[in-house]
Parts: sequence; C-alpha cells; structure tokens
Amino acid sequence: MIAESLIMIAMLAETKVKLEALPPAVQAAVKEQTKNATLVGLSKEKENGRMEYEAETKVNGKSRDVTFDEKGSVLEVEEEIDIATIPDAAKAAIEKRAAGGTIRKVEKLTAGTNINYEAAITSKSGKKSEVNVNADGSPHKE
Repeated sequence: MIAESLIMIAMLAETKVKLEALPPAVQAAVKEQTKNATLVGLSKEKENGRMEYEAETKVNGKSRDVTFDEKGSVLEVEEEIDIATIPDAAKAAIEKRAAGGTIRKVEKLTAGTNINYEAAITSKSGKKSEVNVNADGSPHKE
C-alpha cells in the first residue's frame, strides 16, 4: 500500500509534454535515443532541484525509458530485460525474494557506469512489491 501510494505521488509529479515543448538539446537527444524505438510518451519532473525529462519507448516489444538532464545528457536508461540475461547472483537474489511468487518484470537500470536490476514481484498471496539489487545480488541503495 505504501509503495503504491509513493508511485501515485511520483506519477503526479510527472508532467506529460510534447517533443516540441522540450529544450532543443533534449529534443535532439530524444530523437537520437529513439531512432530504433517507438516513442510512447514524454514527461518532465523536478528531481533533486533540477528538471529531468523522460522518454518512454518500446524496443522489440519491451519497455525502455531514458532520462535526460536539461542539456540532453542521458542520466539513466531503464530497460525491460529477460531475467535469464542478468548476472547469476542478481538472478538468485531476485528469485529468493520472489519465493514462490511471480516475477512480473525485470529491468536493467544504467546510470553512467552504475548498473542494477529491479524486479516487480507478486507474492503467492497477491501482494505486489519491487526488489532492487546490484549485479552481485546485494540490495541496491539509491
């Protein structure tokens, strides 16, 4: 319930925008990053005192979101991947946390040289949660 409330608050902070409304450097970066993707939506939000822009895309049927700063630099790429493609330690940590539940979605988050993995899980009782781990399986701290 708390996680769902936080997600709703985060969604309210995001403002949907059109490509033409983005700063020119961000427009160019979005066009570059979406060459081989389908653009699903654009949004902006103030994060830690600075404006960030997100391009939601689909690549080969999977989600891929790219976050940019005001200069068009890529801050983070969040891409849906198959759990079989992640490091064994991260996979084991996610599967342990799921403990008989269902792993609904796995994403690879890349911010500069930092890579971690986030999984959306539904427990046997139907409770939804997320787990975020590093490549070595340790919990990822934001």
